[in-house]
Amino acid sequence: MSNKSEQRLASLSLAAIGVVFGDIGTSPLYTLREVFAEHNHIALTPTNIMGAVSTIFWALFLVVTLKYVTLVLRADNRGEGGIMSLLAMALATAAKDARSKTWLLAVGTFGAALFYGDSIITPAITTLSAVEGIGLVTPALNEYVLPVSIAILVGLFLVQRNGTEKMGKLFGPVISLWFIVLSIVGISQILRVPHILLAINPAYAFEFLMERGLSVFLPLGAIVLALTGAEALYADMGHFGRKAIQISWLSLVWPGLILNYLGQGALLLSNPEAVTNPFYFSFPDLMLIPAVVLSTLVSIIASQAVISGAYSVTQQAIHLGMLPRMHIVHTSSNQAGQIYIPAVNWILLTAVLIVCLSFGSSSALASAYGIAVTCAMMIDTMLTFFVVRYKWRYPLWVAASATAFFLVIDAMLVIACSLKIPDGGWFPLALGGSLFMTMWTWKEGRELLMQQIRDGDPNLLDFVRALKNGPIPIAPRTAVFMVSNPTTVPQALLHNIKHNLTIHEQNLIVTVKFTDEPTVDLEHRLRVHELGSNFWQIAIYFGFTEQPDVPKALELCNQQGLKFELFKASFFISRETVVPSPGKGMAAWRESLFAALTRNAGSVVSYFALPPTHVIELGTRVHI
Repeated sequence: MSNKSEQRLASLSLAAIGVVFGDIGTSPLYTLREVFAEHNHIALTPTNIMGAVSTIFWALFLVVTLKYVTLVLRADNRGEGGIMSLLAMALATAAKDARSKTWLLAVGTFGAALFYGDSIITPAITTLSAVEGIGLVTPALNEYVLPVSIAILVGLFLVQRNGTEKMGKLFGPVISLWFIVLSIVGISQILRVPHILLAINPAYAFEFLMERGLSVFLPLGAIVLALTGAEALYADMGHFGRKAIQISWLSLVWPGLILNYLGQGALLLSNPEAVTNPFYFSFPDLMLIPAVVLSTLVSIIASQAVISGAYSVTQQAIHLGMLPRMHIVHTSSNQAGQIYIPAVNWILLTAVLIVCLSFGSSSALASAYGIAVTCAMMIDTMLTFFVVRYKWRYPLWVAASATAFFLVIDAMLVIACSLKIPDGGWFPLALGGSLFMTMWTWKEGRELLMQQIRDGDPNLLDFVRALKNGPIPIAPRTAVFMVSNPTTVPQALLHNIKHNLTIHEQNLIVTVKFTDEPTVDLEHRLRVHELGSNFWQIAIYFGFTEQPDVPKALELCNQQGLKFELFKASFFISRETVVPSPGKGMAAWRESLFAALTRNAGSVVSYFALPPTHVIELGTRVHI
């Protein structure tokens, strides 16, 4: 590896620490406290303390290190990660028929919808849990926890437009300091009670869980808090790359977390009264205020992992046809996956503020936390099976046994978190269900819309053949018709002939298609098919992480014998006005929802990077 490559990897690793690991890094603030909360009915005995710490240790090893860092991060789709990327690979390799494809698409889409729920709850709980530390300084400050938290969250979302790499370089040193502090504080407590190191023995975790019987799901529902942020690790892979994330986790993050949880366990063995807040009580009195300040800074940064992950998932969902077009801003010239989506940013901010005001404290939010994360983790495992079996072509017994092991763990965590549904866990599920229905409505609505266009418009080949028998006056310039269905005559072309009684000397019927891969090589970007009578069908291919630039892609026509000059081209666009109608198709409310989504979809002009002065937009009404 060259020095330049090493420097780039080091820079990305530091940025990854600042963005990817903030969420999981703040878990020590509240995890052990919640394990021994009154509603779990777990006695604060030395045996239970050792067992709880041991369970957290092995949960981090099995779920994060073994499953995500070692296995799932290998399932990169040309460098891209996240549940939609995993879904794209599963669809490309395993879905052999329409039924299996629909099933996989539904499962993956629901997982993506749940990830948005995590993206809303995580900023709220991490910020509230850190700011609540000011109440330990003096109880009089408790009334300021909520307003300070809201102000911090608003500031965080306001700076998102700067991009994840800039944020990472800014946050990286702070988060690095955080994990160093976690390690030092943990070691200081371990030195006082070195007996806690025996908790590394899995026998303590096994005994702790087995003794609970059916009540084992109560502590598991709290222990899962130590794992939140693991899914964001995978979702943010496109921002920083697999190597940077693996290096950061193994060298700094994982050791810091383990040492701190062991340190909190040591503190509880020597001082059980510290259970009300074992994280902050691990610090000397003189260091309490600096600890609160640092925790607050880190909690702000912790939200970054799921926020940037939400941008990645949204872009992939748009290109896979599950969400309407949105304006996407690329914030880095070096790393293609670093993006900012303004609409998602402001929707998330609004939802996060509503959650903060509704729940009011981190303890109240802890009940809502976890169910969305664990369900998304389980769906990751299910989709990983198809990648291991059909893409990597491992024997069935290997793929099944490897994923079944993790699926059992995921299922136990899901069941544990489901016990909290009445106390707040319903919220992320309801939110995920609503988002899933919205995404599925968009998908089915687009299919109905395309079907109506196919049924209502003339066949393109028949139309071109008919032009030979009845020639129409030809106007100079190139007409580019942007269409979703390349087999029918574009409405814009029919309107042009009807009103102007002419066609152009070059007519390009252009369809943009997004593949199941993140990027498409230039040699596969464009396909040109001549139809005759000055008509050509052109298919332009983009990966699901690429920002489509149609004019730039059309310049490749010159390499295939079709002359294209941008300054001589006019782009004709049909804007469909969807009209819900009774009959077959979707339920009336879903058709109305689809019509509203269509009206508010982003502009085709900006989305495809078309030059505004060269665009002619014509409207058409379509009944579905």
